[in-house]
Amino acid sequence: MLRRLEEITGHRFVDAARLDRALTHASARGRAGRDYERLEFLGDRVLGLCVAEMLFEEFQSADEGELSVRLNQLVNANTLAAVADELSLGDFIRTGSDVRQLRDSHRKNLRADVVESLIATIYLDGGLDAVRPFIRRYWKGRAAEAEAARRDGKTELQEWAHRAHAATPVYEVVSRVGPDHDPVFTVSVTVGGLKPEIAEGRSKRIAEQAAAERLLQREKVREND
Repeated sequence: MLRRLEEITGHRFVDAARLDRALTHASARGRAGRDYERLEFLGDRVLGLCVAEMLFEEFQSADEGELSVRLNQLVNANTLAAVADELSLGDFIRTGSDVRQLRDSHRKNLRADVVESLIATIYLDGGLDAVRPFIRRYWKGRAAEAEAARRDGKTELQEWAHRAHAATPVYEVVSRVGPDHDPVFTVSVTVGGLKPEIAEGRSKRIAEQAAAERLLQREKVREND
């Protein structure tokens, strides 16, 4: 396993125990502190910094707004899960039996989390000099894609709502279910007198973005993907 991961990441891991932890979901940790959650927290910040740095260098004519949109697209769960699939990380992740039964959207979030924990592991092994090549290897091409410059749903919905309806989108948490390590939020969004749209996500923010996307698509403001 170690050799395969070193081949696909291009990094020689220093701490095998830490790598093992980075690939272990809370449902399979066996004992406290042996899952990837703390590493995921760190990896999220490292990824954001390195991608922001890469965008700053690669898109020198882009303003702050475009850079922010590109950054949001490149660090979201969809992109991270796509990187996980490219790395075949699903072959290495350890989970409990209950998690193996989760729906595809939850497994996508799990894969995204493990990419962040893996980034943290590389960073702790060798700092930014070690993790930059890995991130550039798997994110630079994605950064150049047109979709990476697409506006995030909440921002676009707010601007459209103000322009077309003189209203501000109103978001409401309909429900929160599931265990603490894998919650599901259901959020509704309403604009003026329009029919609301509802979506789910592993965080309130993700659910809000998904609901905004659905309303934009329904009202033909944005084409359906």
